[in-house]
Amino acid sequence: MNPFTLHSRSSECAARRGEVRTRHGIFQTPVFMPVGTQATVKAVTPENLLEMGAQIILGNTYHLFIRPGHQLIERFGGLHGFMNWPGSILTDSGGFQIFSLKDLATITEEGAAFRSHLDGSKLFLSPEGAVQVQESLGSDIMMCLDTCIPYPADRQQARVSTDLTTRWARRCRQAHSRRDQLLFGIVQGGMYADMRQSAAAALVDIGFDGYAIGGLSVGESKTLMYEMTEATVPALPADHPVYLMGVGTPADLVEGVWRGIDMFDCVMPTRNARNGTLFTSHGKVVIKNSRYRDDPAPLDPSCTCYTCRNYSRAYLRHLFVSREILSYHLNTIHNLHYYIDLMDRIRKAIEADCYGRFRKDFYSRLTDQ
Repeated sequence: MNPFTLHSRSSECAARRGEVRTRHGIFQTPVFMPVGTQATVKAVTPENLLEMGAQIILGNTYHLFIRPGHQLIERFGGLHGFMNWPGSILTDSGGFQIFSLKDLATITEEGAAFRSHLDGSKLFLSPEGAVQVQESLGSDIMMCLDTCIPYPADRQQARVSTDLTTRWARRCRQAHSRRDQLLFGIVQGGMYADMRQSAAAALVDIGFDGYAIGGLSVGESKTLMYEMTEATVPALPADHPVYLMGVGTPADLVEGVWRGIDMFDCVMPTRNARNGTLFTSHGKVVIKNSRYRDDPAPLDPSCTCYTCRNYSRAYLRHLFVSREILSYHLNTIHNLHYYIDLMDRIRKAIEADCYGRFRKDFYSRLTDQ
């Protein structure tokens, strides 16, 4: 049974409004998924996430495989029981993390042999193993193990890696035994549109519950990232969810939806919160700046998050420059709320078929402070 239901489309662009059904409920699309790499979204509680309207979050196979181990998590009822999260969870396969630790990893046809970044111990993850680990984690959406392509990469390098990702995807599909967990394939292809389109066709031929576009936001220009997205989306079935992995800024979300993307994730709101960069309806605020030293205003007067309802810019600046732990907590609440609220407003704009006007208004408000 197809987990995706399409509700409406924009008459101006490829934006669309839908929902995805998982065994832990239904989440509305387009959606932003907060990143909880190690079974926690940094600096906030699951209760905070529910209050701000998060519907689905991420965990990471690589990190949880290494610590504390998928067998331990399985004994606690999977990730949902382990971290006390009642909503949907997507687990990334770990391919990107292995790629980012390339000095510690060796990629072969069989899988990825790598050393733990914690203690240097030798580990191995095959496509079948990645599915088995994710089945133990109990995530609602699992990702196929893929091989990421560095940027820049020549055509031959991209071809070899993309073909391996496709062969691994077929093995992941064959190993997928828990039908109550959805499995998404990942489209690679580097910065070559025709390669991405052929890779997408190969994955559709295998058949997955949804499709992700991987290997973007790895150093290429925004223009190129959008071009690759535009080239790939039409090659994927319109009745399945499409997920743009690891992207991105608020503008990237607005532009991704314009091009037909349903799902996003990125560490940007949480990481930037800890670095004191906060997203608002008027652009970014760098809270350490001295101009906020005695500013009584909320961070964003139009924001309804817990932080903006209760604290001034002056207080948030004081916490940040004093390196108080509460700074991470309050800043993260605000940034995640901003992203989740942005997606809610995007969904309403698509429903009202005024996404073009919404997009124009989004940019007109940006006056980074």
